[in-house]
Amino acid sequence: MKIKWFGHSCFMITSDNGTRIIIDPYKNMLGYKLPKDIEVEIVVTSHDHGDHNYIEAVEGNFVHINKTGSFLEHGIEIKGVEAFHDKVSGAKKGKNIVYNFAIDGIKLCHCGDLGHTLNADLVKEIGLVDILLVPVGGGFTIDAVDAVEVMNQLNPTVVIPMHYRTKALGPMGLAFAKVDKFIAASGLQAKEYKELELNSTNIIDYSGITLLKYD
Repeated sequence: MKIKWFGHSCFMITSDNGTRIIIDPYKNMLGYKLPKDIEVEIVVTSHDHGDHNYIEAVEGNFVHINKTGSFLEHGIEIKGVEAFHDKVSGAKKGKNIVYNFAIDGIKLCHCGDLGHTLNADLVKEIGLVDILLVPVGGGFTIDAVDAVEVMNQLNPTVVIPMHYRTKALGPMGLAFAKVDKFIAASGLQAKEYKELELNSTNIIDYSGITLLKYD
């Protein structure tokens, strides 16, 4: 599979058979900009905020998944698990969906705007995770310390941070911490790639923290 980061919490996942998934597309209001003419087969959104659910950025015919449950689309298994955008069961910021995808024999989990660490029931419901896409910037989501706890709870092989301060954000970036805090708290080494391409055989070669560049 190929994994491309479009900034914030938005990723394009392309399976070996060419199925394309975009997760949490955003309005061009953050400093990031999505490519034009995005075409995919599946759009997945974790919650109804404009920086995560702007499906109007996507063209063509696609399946939109924005709820909890189990789904099978284009040979890809998708499980949506209910979580929250804050530490008070959604009372402040509402609900959030954590998605776990089974793609090419790999389990990839996208945490959306997760606002809390996990309890044992939620860890069990999410299930096995090989690749974890986790917010680390705090402010609107879990911070670096909580993100490390979530990482340890799910025990992935590869961790890809998201939702943190970058130069592209401009003044908006001050609301987020830099990714350095997460890397330091994790105690793991980080490697940077423009795009990640891996499979169930070589995934171990990418173990640790992977930073994806925003173009």
